[in-house]
Amino acid sequence: MRIVAGEHRGRVLSTPKNQDIRPTSDKVRQAVFNILNSRGLVREAVILDAFCGTGALGLEALSQGASFCYFFDKARESMNLTRENVSMLSEDARCFIEHGDAAKIALKSETLAPASLVFMDPPYNQGLVDLVIPVLIDKGWVAQEAWFVIETSKQETI
Repeated sequence: MRIVAGEHRGRVLSTPKNQDIRPTSDKVRQAVFNILNSRGLVREAVILDAFCGTGALGLEALSQGASFCYFFDKARESMNLTRENVSMLSEDARCFIEHGDAAKIALKSETLAPASLVFMDPPYNQGLVDLVIPVLIDKGWVAQEAWFVIETSKQETI
């Protein structure tokens, strides 16, 4: 798995050893970012990567010009992979990494900017999208006119 474009293009990311984490493929990430960039949504954006897994979506955004990224996941392996990838790309200064449940996230500090672009790729078929979006909004993590990119199973209804 590689960063597909931008400053870190071609850099290889650490990936999980098992199937518990489902990183978004390079091909899908490239398609998603082509759509987002065509709308001017990435450059200078503040990103929130909930259920971040390896951190690939947020790191891709940083590589393509986003200004900052918040990473959240409650799985320890995911957080370790994200920290490893952030460090490998020397992006520590533009990242906030929080090991915890996005559905139980704390109130955002006034000193932090709200996210204008949110990525959500939660475990499938657990109703997490409908649970987490209101929490992120209520706790101040999401800007008034933010965009969401959400991956779910075909059987899931949001």
